[in-house]
Amino acid sequence: MRMLHRYVGYFVLGFTLIYSISGIILVYRDTDFLKRETTVERKLPVNLDEAALGSELHMRGFKIIKTEGDLHYFANGTYNKATGVANYKIKALPTILSKMNSVHKSVSQNPSHLFTTIFGILLLFLAVSSLWMFKPKAKIFKKGMIVAGSGVVIAIALLLI
Repeated sequence: MRMLHRYVGYFVLGFTLIYSISGIILVYRDTDFLKRETTVERKLPVNLDEAALGSELHMRGFKIIKTEGDLHYFANGTYNKATGVANYKIKALPTILSKMNSVHKSVSQNPSHLFTTIFGILLLFLAVSSLWMFKPKAKIFKKGMIVAGSGVVIAIALLLI
C-alpha cells in the first residue's frame, strides 16, 4: 500500500499544482488580482439595443450610462450604433493562469472532464490509502487518527459556515 500510495502521489503532483494554484486564484476572482487590462475593438451588428449589446459583449449587469448621438457609453467602453464598432477594456488573467482556471472549473461537456474526474478519484485514493500506511496498533497510527479526525471536524465546520 505504501508503494502504491507513493507512486500515485508522484503521478498526481502536476495536477495537484494546477489545482492548488488555480484554486487560490479563483478565491480572488472577484478582484483584479493578477489580471491585466486589455483594450478590445469588436465589430458588432449595427443598431443593437441595450439587452442585445450586453449579450453580444458577454457582460453581466450591462447598462448604457449615456448616449451622445450614435455613441453609447457603458462601463469601460463605447458602442457606435451606426458603425457597430465597440471599444472597451477588459481585465483578464494571463493565458496560462486562465487555462489553469478553465481546467479547475471544467464541466462534463469539456474534453478535460475525464482528467479532472480521474484526478478526483486519485485524490480520494490518496486520502483513504493513507489510513493503511501504518499498523492500527502503532502509536503513530493513533496520532494520525486524531489528526485525521480533527481535519474532518474542521472540514464539516467549514461547510456549515
